[in-house]
Amino acid sequence: MSSAVLSPGMAAWVLFGSFFVLLILRVPVAFALGLSALPVLIIEPRLSPMVLFNEMFKSYNSFILLAVPFFLLTANLMNVGGITDRLMRLSRALVGHFPGGLAQINVLLSVFFAGISGSSTADAASQSKLFIEAQVKEGYGLSFSIAITAVSAVLAVIIPPSILMVVWGGVISTSIGAMYLAGIVPGLLIGGAQMLTVHAYSKKFNYPVYPKAKFSEVVDSAAISIPALMTPVIIVGGILLGWFTATESAAVAVIYAAVLSLFFYRELTPSQLWGAIVDTGRLSAVALFCVGTASVFGWLLAYYQIPKALLSNVQAWGLGVIGVGMLIAGAFLVVGCFLDAIPAIIIVGTTLQPLAESVGMHPVHFAIVGIVSLAFGLITPPYGMCLMISCAVAKVPLRFALKDTMIMLIPMLVVLCGVIVFPELALFMPRTFAPDMLK
Repeated sequence: MSSAVLSPGMAAWVLFGSFFVLLILRVPVAFALGLSALPVLIIEPRLSPMVLFNEMFKSYNSFILLAVPFFLLTANLMNVGGITDRLMRLSRALVGHFPGGLAQINVLLSVFFAGISGSSTADAASQSKLFIEAQVKEGYGLSFSIAITAVSAVLAVIIPPSILMVVWGGVISTSIGAMYLAGIVPGLLIGGAQMLTVHAYSKKFNYPVYPKAKFSEVVDSAAISIPALMTPVIIVGGILLGWFTATESAAVAVIYAAVLSLFFYRELTPSQLWGAIVDTGRLSAVALFCVGTASVFGWLLAYYQIPKALLSNVQAWGLGVIGVGMLIAGAFLVVGCFLDAIPAIIIVGTTLQPLAESVGMHPVHFAIVGIVSLAFGLITPPYGMCLMISCAVAKVPLRFALKDTMIMLIPMLVVLCGVIVFPELALFMPRTFAPDMLK
């Protein structure tokens, strides 16, 4: 590094300065990441613009990343193949009689959906079409309906299987199986916090309640939904038992969802299958292009040892695991407002990893804190992809639902703080069922 033209500080200014200028100019995040790396590659004589292409293609040469399109295809097959309808029927039977019945169904369906798809944006798109108009017709406020739909969608990246956990495992070399188990309790706690929020709103605004389902209705809806609910059991169980890797489990999920839709529920037509494949290709291209350009950005950070320079002062503060956990969560919460979760993992996750290691923070605990924190970025502006999708479906500007969305984030933040202060909330499941994965 002694012969480098740019110092770590100058390189950081050029990289981040160019990136934020491009964001202000409304250049898409994936392109902004790649373009902001170009000035450094041109200025530094030992580097070349060809590094941009080389590092991008190296990042794509990853077996783990194949899980991304597979999980997206699983989510799309669920929506068009009748699986979501069955899960909605079960949700209504279980929680429809709670205060704010339809909104409670909205949250519980997101929990079920999360256990199958791993994609929050797919959840937000499908749930928004299902629930927003229906809730408004039943007397729920439009802002509330948008907010609870967007907020509940983030469960898909916390409850396994999760696309973010797959990316994290590939980038930071953390056991994906352990992360899958570690995400269960925090995800269910956040889902419970959202249901309590719906309860509070419903009591205040007197939102409607459905009649309590008969026991026979619960049994019938559960019976028809059991094949769909077996998907997360197959995915997570197969990884823990060593039957297949995370990527192979995603492929198995696609085959299982297709078989259910074609032969069990018999609602998937050839045209719907083709539409699901095309939509998956489009969404996968966007996500993976972000991975490629973020990898170049992250490579330059490592080349100039910028993370080391940034963290040198922080390590001198003498923070413990809780203090570092709060700092990590704060960093991801802020970055998540401006950056998609996948490039944030590649750039910020790798930057903060040495800090987490320096205080003895368990890698799986670090991963869960980071992923839960990044989930907030899916609903916080200016990025807020899930909130954007829900507002677009409702045909209102993003600011319309901002107040209710921020209120709903408060109990979720309490759960996040709980996960930081009490690491066992995340580590209990992997320590119980797969202790070897934590070594």
